Amino acid sequence: MQLSDFDYDLPENLIAQQPAARRETSKMLCVDRQTASFTDHSFADLPSFLRPDDLLVLNNTKVFPARLFGKTQTGAAVEIFLIDETGPNTWTALARPAKRLTPDKKIVFSELLTAELVEKHNDGKVSIRFAANGDLMELIESLGKTPLPPYIKREKTAIDYDRERYQTVYAKNRGAIAAPTAGLHFTPDVLDEIRAKGVEIAEITLHVGYGTFEPVRVDDIAKHTVLPERYEIDQQTSDLLNAAKADCRRIVAIGTTTTRALESNINEFELFAAGKHTAAITITPGYQFRAVDALLTNFHLPKSSLLVLTSVFGGHQLIMDAYRHAVAKSYRFYSYGDCMLVF
Repeated sequence: MQLSDFDYDLPENLIAQQPAARRETSKMLCVDRQTASFTDHSFADLPSFLRPDDLLVLNNTKVFPARLFGKTQTGAAVEIFLIDETGPNTWTALARPAKRLTPDKKIVFSELLTAELVEKHNDGKVSIRFAANGDLMELIESLGKTPLPPYIKREKTAIDYDRERYQTVYAKNRGAIAAPTAGLHFTPDVLDEIRAKGVEIAEITLHVGYGTFEPVRVDDIAKHTVLPERYEIDQQTSDLLNAAKADCRRIVAIGTTTTRALESNINEFELFAAGKHTAAITITPGYQFRAVDALLTNFHLPKSSLLVLTSVFGGHQLIMDAYRHAVAKSYRFYSYGDCMLVF
């Protein structure tokens, strides 16, 4: 299939700039693959769509404030967006403007934190090395800003608010540069209601990285490759996953990141395997899902790898029709927007 097959028209006013007043009040479009139909609901209705023997799987990664604003020694402003820690105090990052960075220039973030350029890469990224008077991650937590996506235009006006709302209520393990946004709708009360129904809940960790959002740059979607991402499954979760599969119970993945981790794991090991692994799978048309039976996900950008994954899971025509319905019904799109349950 061609990239153009995953395009749709989205009015700019439907791109959510703020989260819902309360997490659980987001709208939820429920897509039934068996009947090729969809219906409008609230996310608070999610427990009613779950079965008592379902296994719900969450991604408990925690977003860290990966955007740093500093100045060179000559006073020029520089923004650093941290992507991946590659060594002691050394990170791959995006820099803006990168042309201001040369090996002889120091970036000053505060009296306690500076950095220097190590290398410029051909793909536009840079490697920087920090010099910290104190614990580096504590300083980044203190000085950094929430790494909101670029389509949220007011990121410098509500940083404190975003630190709480651009984070799932079950976030535990720090390392993501973007939230697993399907999880943003959950509250402790909704999770308690799900447990009370008899649904088991398990957690994995996949640190959402730059590759999840990297644009698709090929027309033939089969030639696109999503960058690898690290994930971890503990023994308890792998046991729950294998038991669910053995009993033919549904595995309900919360988010495309959870889906990618689970599908990567079962494809690599045949049974779910605990440990620290790398999700290197790219899901394109023709892929047969082996791990996930139902998927909760937000609405994704046109021509994105996340939309491709969702449409492969739900069926291309059904998902694209559902997206057009969501536009017509003024659903809110992207990270702070509404969600879709595909089952």
